[in-house]
Order: sequence, then structure tokens, then C-alpha cells
Amino acid sequence: MRRQPLPELPAGVSVGSHGTYAAAQRAVDFLSDNKFPVENVSIVGSDLKLVERVTGRLTQGRAIGIGAGGGAWWGLFVGILLSLFTPSGGNAVVVIVLAIVIGLVFGVLFGWIGYRATGGRRDFTSMTQVVAGTYEVICRPDHAEEARHLLARLALQTGEL
Repeated sequence: MRRQPLPELPAGVSVGSHGTYAAAQRAVDFLSDNKFPVENVSIVGSDLKLVERVTGRLTQGRAIGIGAGGGAWWGLFVGILLSLFTPSGGNAVVVIVLAIVIGLVFGVLFGWIGYRATGGRRDFTSMTQVVAGTYEVICRPDHAEEARHLLARLALQTGEL
């Protein structure tokens, strides 16, 4: 079995530093729009932070509702798969509806059990993401001067220096 190489940071020269990913992405997009060979460019985030944004309160009813929704979606998926194998005289709609109902029941059950298992230690919902403090646009050295020139034009156009 062949081992995969460990991930490495891309090599290159910094041609711009940005406070947001959107700004770094805008810079690379500008390079692309100006026919720059963007395959020589990478965006590298530094000073990583894990951010958990609390999106709301989790009640027993909401946990059951979330479980029901997820179970219904799984039931729909399984029902469609099973309906593909029903005999031509069989009723595929009945199979799909039955699978949705079974998925919904299991989703309600697992949502309720999951909520009760936490014992009130986590009564909120959240989304987690990794955010960088700065985003460097780096470029291979043989193309760095051209990239800097183009990004200087972008800075003059937008007023971002």
C-alpha cells in the first residue's frame, strides 16, 4: 500500500495580505480576470481560530423536530431507493410514503433520546467553523512580480492599500 505524502504548505512569495478570505479571493479573482496564470497562486490562512456561533436555544420540542426532519429525509432517500426495486405492478408511492413515515418515527425517537442523554448540559444549537486572522496570497517566485503589479492596480482601483 502506497502512503500518501504529508500535506505541505505551498511554497512561494507573499504578494498580498488580507484580513478576510473574501478579500483574498477577490484578489485572486482579479488576477484570473487579467489572464494571470492563477495555478501559480495559493491562499494561505494564518492565526487559525475555532469559532462556534450559537444559533439558538435547544428545547426538547426543537430536538424532536430536528430529529423528525432528518428522519423524514433519510426515509425519503431509502424510499426512493426501495421504489426502484418494486415490481412493475407494485405501488412505488406507497413504498416511499411508508419509508418517510418510518424514518420520521425513528428520527423523533432518536432526537428525543439524544436530547435526554445530554441531561441539559448543552441546551443550544451552534455552527462551528475555522477562521484565519490573516490570509496571504502567495505566488511562485517566477510569477510574483507580475502578480504584485496586477494587485497594485487592484488596490488603486478599490482604494484598498
